[in-house]
Amino acid sequence: MQGADRMLSGKAAATRQMLIAVARQLFADKGYAETGTPEIVAAAGVTRGALYHHFADKAALFRAVVEEEHALLAMAINSATAGDDETGPVKALLAGGDAFLSAMQDEGRRRILLIDAPAVLGRAELDAIDGRHGLRTLIEGVGAAMEAKAIRELPVVPLAHLLNALFDRAALAEAEELGDYRKAIRALIRGLKV
Repeated sequence: MQGADRMLSGKAAATRQMLIAVARQLFADKGYAETGTPEIVAAAGVTRGALYHHFADKAALFRAVVEEEHALLAMAINSATAGDDETGPVKALLAGGDAFLSAMQDEGRRRILLIDAPAVLGRAELDAIDGRHGLRTLIEGVGAAMEAKAIRELPVVPLAHLLNALFDRAALAEAEELGDYRKAIRALIRGLKV
């Protein structure tokens, strides 16, 4: 019986992941408001019952998509800053910021995280999700830079929140303007050096 339970739970997990993947694509292409649950279940090849078994409503499915997008962003940032102890904490902050901006060049990701998520989930819930992923790593990076005396000592969390907002705004820039935003961000971060 245990093998059957594991197989069932594996199938349920696969269905849940399929719903998230299909919804992500639809939300990215059309936006939250223009995407309906009938379209999601049809594209995923599942029943409405399967959708509502895993998610209370479209907003709950969207929340799962946002959580996954934030986790993927954090992975991109961590891989850009991990493994090279020689870079130093300021260079790590710059590399993490560049990784974030590169990952945010996906237009669908920008729509999901920067346009729809604040409107659908609200600022507090979005901040909580971000706090489990990218913002958490940014707070750790800012804290590490201060501990290493590489940047001025300031309140860590407010500084990380301000940098986070700076990166979000830069991610919304048109592609031809992004280089200028990168230069400005680098200058601001380097301006924090002791």
